[in-house]
Amino acid sequence: MKLFKKDRSDPKGLAKDSFARELAHSDVDARRNSRVPVPSSNPATNLIIAEIVLRSLSILARDEVEKRVAKASYGDDDRAKEVLRGRTVFSTLALYGAGKLATRSPLGLGLVASSLVGKTLYDRGKARQRRRRGL
Repeated sequence: MKLFKKDRSDPKGLAKDSFARELAHSDVDARRNSRVPVPSSNPATNLIIAEIVLRSLSILARDEVEKRVAKASYGDDDRAKEVLRGRTVFSTLALYGAGKLATRSPLGLGLVASSLVGKTLYDRGKARQRRRRGL
């Protein structure tokens, strides 16, 4: 079976592989082929629903973790909220880019992880210098 063969049932060439062609056909009954209860008989709709649910839960979980980490770091709820609200668009985009880089490849993960370790060591060194100077 060729992976990218021409399919006459898909004249626009949108479905390049057999799995995508299978999903593109509306006559596929997802309820018959699945052991898990699904909301729709169209597999593409089920994938969209699952994607939306997973992304929403991910955002909610990330926000909760950020709040708890900020509260633990600053000890003051007002200061933690101020720091979380005070993020710039650049820092948000940088965090998004770092997250994407870390999840796309092992090399990206190594780069992001080593950068975080370096930043942590830098911050600890600065704190140690301030303690020595008595500031």
